[in-house]
Amino acid sequence: MSQCTVMFWDVQNGHATYIKTPNNRHIVVDLGTGDYSGNNLEFSPLIHLKSNYGVNQLDYVIITHPHLDHIDDILNFDSMDPKVFHRPKQLSNEEVMEGVRERDKPKFLKYCEINNRYNSPVEDNSPNRTSNPDNWGGLKIASFVPTTCNHNNFNNHSIVVVIEYARSKIVIPGDNENCSFEELLGRQSFRNAVENADILLAPHHGRESGYHLELINLVNPRLTVVSDGKYCDTSANQRYTAKSRGWVVHRRNGDSRERKCLTTNSDGEVLVKFGFNNNQERFLAVTIE
Repeated sequence: MSQCTVMFWDVQNGHATYIKTPNNRHIVVDLGTGDYSGNNLEFSPLIHLKSNYGVNQLDYVIITHPHLDHIDDILNFDSMDPKVFHRPKQLSNEEVMEGVRERDKPKFLKYCEINNRYNSPVEDNSPNRTSNPDNWGGLKIASFVPTTCNHNNFNNHSIVVVIEYARSKIVIPGDNENCSFEELLGRQSFRNAVENADILLAPHHGRESGYHLELINLVNPRLTVVSDGKYCDTSANQRYTAKSRGWVVHRRNGDSRERKCLTTNSDGEVLVKFGFNNNQERFLAVTIE
């Protein structure tokens, strides 16, 4: 069996995703914290990976954009000694620190320190180069960075991550909104990358501000996953449900049924495995609590 494993953590109204590649390398996208289903507001996905998954080093960390709900676990960053740190470099440390609340300053100062420290480019022949799928066991990793929108809304500078293996594809678009999606959809490389994906992480936690009809039509997901909190009065979940094709989702108690939209606030952690089974047949399995 050769597979990629993706965990969308239940991290309140934030976002954190863990990716284990077919050759057992470790990627994290965003650093949200907390756990509704376990009633543990102090839950750290990074510490959990170290303590329960035996992951002692991360190969690649992507911060889609520096908002608190995407960097909340950053004080544990160095304990995982990441090899590569990817973030929207067009946002300066001065901009990141502007208007930060006093209680949140340690986390944002840590982000800025890491931003300064990880300043060497990844060499073309590096084993950490994402443009070469062979480095990642055949997993294709693409990232797209919008740059033209005003810096007064960091959401519109979110990195979009697309992973693909065994012809299964997952799109993780950060908190992008209309301005940045208009920019990205003007790039043919972006359109090709996100088209006809299997799973879409709903932009901006499933809120109306992140819903973009042309994007969702292009992605055409089988299943949409929403990483959201308990209360959201601008939810677009019903719109994502209407636009998703549907996929069988298994529960850990053995039940299964077709779903179109999952939410971490009601379904808990979402575990996705895809690749080739022992008969070299493609598979895509989704499990919730």
